[in-house]
Amino acid sequence: MTKCAAIQMASSPNIGFNLLEAEKLIAEAVKAGAKLVALPENFALMGNHETDKLKAKEVDGSGPIQNFLSIVAKKYAVWVVGGTIPMAADDNNKVRAACLIYNDEGERVGRYDKVHLFDVNVPGTNEVYRESDSIEPGTESLIVDTPFGKLGIAICYDLRFPEFFRKMSKEGVDILVVPSAFTAETGAAHWEVLLRARAVENLCYVIAPNQGGFHLNGRKTFGHSMIIDPWGVVLDCYKTGGGYVLAEIDPERLEKVRGAFPVLSHRRFFCE
Repeated sequence: MTKCAAIQMASSPNIGFNLLEAEKLIAEAVKAGAKLVALPENFALMGNHETDKLKAKEVDGSGPIQNFLSIVAKKYAVWVVGGTIPMAADDNNKVRAACLIYNDEGERVGRYDKVHLFDVNVPGTNEVYRESDSIEPGTESLIVDTPFGKLGIAICYDLRFPEFFRKMSKEGVDILVVPSAFTAETGAAHWEVLLRARAVENLCYVIAPNQGGFHLNGRKTFGHSMIIDPWGVVLDCYKTGGGYVLAEIDPERLEKVRGAFPVLSHRRFFCE
């Protein structure tokens, strides 16, 4: 069995401060036994304005946030799922929201660009989000082979599209990591139920690091970072503020649940 951690933050517009906080929490999680840590969406930057991410964007393979992720992975000998960082896009006026995965030697082994963009008027509030104004969507899913199993990545709003996860399930995913920055309103309504549904319907572990708290840009995020087992059991949850959750990923448990309850082999309809 392997201990994995989901890091929770309330990130600010100050990249340097956010990276210090992220390293502090990674170090604590590793000290507690984590071999894989996952950071939340926008861990390095929650800007005051949408254009802030354009100023901080990095080219693929070079930049202070990418260097940070590589360095901490090697320094603490831990696999790191790097939340999201703003990366250069084909459109110069936009960025890609990229999740980068590093192994315990600091080598990058995967990149996933957020596919589904949060263009929503949040019901019951004055909150309006138009991610497509500043983010260029990705087009491909990602599964990475790791010592812990096949790791699939989804980001925040992706969580609402079950066919996206079914595609990864068809490709043999064992662990889903969902870096997020769920709003307080949508999180209270849907965060846990969606995460548990994705775990249950795909019979896999779900590691869900979320932003959690008040941000200097006026946003409030839901927190409640959690790790869920293939039966939908919440193994650990951290409600608000900076911290982490820790739980064991057990391949024997995964195999036992899938063997006893072979729902994946009973499918009759498939999404491409």
